[in-house]
Parts: sequence; C-alpha cells; structure tokens
Amino acid sequence: MNHENDLVARNVRRFRLERAMSLGELARRSGLSKQTLSKIEQGSGNPTVETLSLLGAALDVPARRLLTEWGTPVYVQRHDEGGWTTTGNWSERLLDEVYGSGYVRTLVLRLERAAGQSEPIAPHAPGTLHHIYVITGRLRTGPLTEPVDLAAGDFARFPGDIPHRHACLTDRVVAHMVTTLPQVRQISPTVLKGGTT
Repeated sequence: MNHENDLVARNVRRFRLERAMSLGELARRSGLSKQTLSKIEQGSGNPTVETLSLLGAALDVPARRLLTEWGTPVYVQRHDEGGWTTTGNWSERLLDEVYGSGYVRTLVLRLERAAGQSEPIAPHAPGTLHHIYVITGRLRTGPLTEPVDLAAGDFARFPGDIPHRHACLTDRVVAHMVTTLPQVRQISPTVLKGGTT
C-alpha cells in the first residue's frame, strides 16, 4: 500500500462514515461498483482522477480533500508496547509527538459510569486532537465511528473535530488528557477600491 492510496482510503472511509453512508449508498451516488469502492477503502485500489472526482461529488467534498491529510487517524499505544528510556535517576516512556505550535490544554479527567449511554461530544474546531492516557479503570473513547477500548497504561490519540465520546467501562476512570489545536493565522482577502479583491 503506498502513501497516496493509504491517504485516499482513510479519507474516503472517514467522509463516508461521518455521513452515515453505506458502501452501497456511496456506490449508487458515485456510479462506481461496490468492489471498486471496497478496494479503494482498503488502500489496494489505484483511483484515477475521474474516480476521485466522482467520489468527491458523491461525498460532497472537493476531490482534492481526498488527497489531503485531514484530521488524523486514531493512534493507540497499549501499556505493554511502549519502551522506557532511563537517563540518570528517571525513566520516561514516550507516548506521542505532535509538531507545530498552537493551543494546548492539559487536564486530568475523572469519569464515573453512567446509567445510560454517555452523550456524544460535539466536534471542536478543525484540527483539534485529543491525547488520552488512562491511569486507572477502563475507558471507551474516540470518534463515534471508530471507538477504542483502553485500559490502565494505554494511550490513544484521535481527532476531536468530529463527534466523539468518553464512556466508563468500569465504575470509575482517571485519565490524563491533552487537547491540542493548531493556531493557523487567518488571512482575510484584501479589498481594493472599487470592491475588487
């Protein structure tokens, strides 16, 4: 699987699931076969420019969005997968690295099991990422379309700019959570005399 096919696969699947659209419905709207779409979503297809245009129109996004990193895939590191590095009198376990500057919010999250299903959390600003490390208990978290179950010592990173949820799988959960949002300077169009831009 090459990088471009992997990127298209991830984006087509994400946009389709966000729209609660079945593979059959996407096939109907795009005029492509379910087999072709299945190969694209698995990253084994090699879509043409025309195919990307049809998919973009069916998903109501510009075709170029299918070739652009949008959000981030869910990343999970289990408690027994991380390596510890010892330096002097301390040890550290690297969970994740995200580059760039912007808004960073760090907190400790305490949750208790609710009687019913926890309410979905509305999407935050585009580019928002949640990074969660479970300290105690078991937690189901992540996008509504791609939830992951985490135990103490597990770490996950997922996009917060789509609907997501945190739900206790034990009576109580304590987790360390960092929310990041890239700060991108917005440039307004310059309006010249006469109303032209």
